Amino acid sequence: MKRLVTIVGLCVTLLLCGSVQAADSGASTLYRIVENKEVRVGMSGSQPPFVMKDRKGNLVGFEVDMAQALADAMGAKLTIVQKPFAQLLPALEHGDVDLVMSGMTMTAERSLSFTFVGPYYVSGKSVLTQDQTLARVERTTELNQESLTLVALDGSTSQLYVQSDLPKATLLTAPDYAGAVKMVLNGKARAMVADLPACVVTMLRYPDTGLTTSSALLTLEPIGVAMPLDDPVLEKYITNILEAVEATGQIDELKKYWFEGARWLAMMPE
Repeated sequence: MKRLVTIVGLCVTLLLCGSVQAADSGASTLYRIVENKEVRVGMSGSQPPFVMKDRKGNLVGFEVDMAQALADAMGAKLTIVQKPFAQLLPALEHGDVDLVMSGMTMTAERSLSFTFVGPYYVSGKSVLTQDQTLARVERTTELNQESLTLVALDGSTSQLYVQSDLPKATLLTAPDYAGAVKMVLNGKARAMVADLPACVVTMLRYPDTGLTTSSALLTLEPIGVAMPLDDPVLEKYITNILEAVEATGQIDELKKYWFEGARWLAMMPE
């Protein structure tokens, strides 16, 4: 982490001496972050391996580590504001958080109201199910069935995907992945639609339930940092930090740990 802070330190100095001073002090979220030495990042806390709670109730995950890297580079304290996924963007709009990092897909519709920087991860939709036939699907058309009940995270692009691309299917929503998985296990839904990493992690966490997932990506989901619209100072700064993090190889290290390995599963609640 010290290596990252050293590299990004120059970016901090240049921006604070230039763009931030040139901007209206009330116009940029970055000015407030620097003044208060605190950055508030909204996360759901229920989207493994992006963000989730360990056995002690602490928030951990790929995006928790990413957010900490950003905070360290800013010389600011990281405060994670946990809210249900559907409430994260409204919280950003109302100024309750400075950034959102919670498996947030960079969509055209969302970009009308918020600025996105990234992507720092690219995923895609898949299904988690106990049905071996559904687990072999490779195309969206195979899921568009009147007899099929699917569950998705409330307010997510998975919900929008089902609504727009699978109109024949019945859609249920859940406030978090735990609730969605429960619906699949108790038979209320035949499959959960979610980003592939979430499906894979859930399958690994519950090895004796018969849950399985398809490795085929049904969509392309670029995931990035959401921030207030029309804040070019903050946008440029976060862009510079992410580029610096990537240049150090830290993003690749974090991806390998959280998405390719399973050691961290030992810290998860049973």
